[in-house]
Amino acid sequence: MDDSDFTNDPRLKYVPRDIRDDWKNQDDFRLKNRAAESPARHRMLFQKQLELILAMHRAGVKLLAATDSLGWYVVPGFSLHDELELFVKAGLSPMEALQTATRNPAIYSGLIDMLGTVEMGKKADLVLLEANPLENISNTKRITAVIVNGKLIPKVSLDKMLKEAEAAANKN
Repeated sequence: MDDSDFTNDPRLKYVPRDIRDDWKNQDDFRLKNRAAESPARHRMLFQKQLELILAMHRAGVKLLAATDSLGWYVVPGFSLHDELELFVKAGLSPMEALQTATRNPAIYSGLIDMLGTVEMGKKADLVLLEANPLENISNTKRITAVIVNGKLIPKVSLDKMLKEAEAAANKN
């Protein structure tokens, strides 16, 4: 709703400088060339989008989490947590929101027999959390470890990876 929400996001430090500069240039162009649009109109459109998501869900549309790509002010990795929160804000339960990033993509890809749920014999890529995301979807951000291809990556290693990503993004 507020451009400063995006432009002042501390997670931008993980986005390469040239991409941040491109986003800033798009901001400048957009602000110069758009008619004065009311913030109230933007809020109303956003609310309508949330209502559409819920209506689609209630109609049986299998929703897929999809913001984890480098779009305008979308920070890969972090944006997935934002999207899960938005699904809940739209009216999905925390479990249904989690399924948009786990079970539903596996069904869509025809891989549900191999991944997408935690079951014996399935690929065990997991995110281990400090708190239950079914109680509060924001708990998906409270990561203590990740298991990828059977290898445990503890929080200390994840934090090191973030520091390395920040350094790489801010290289000249």
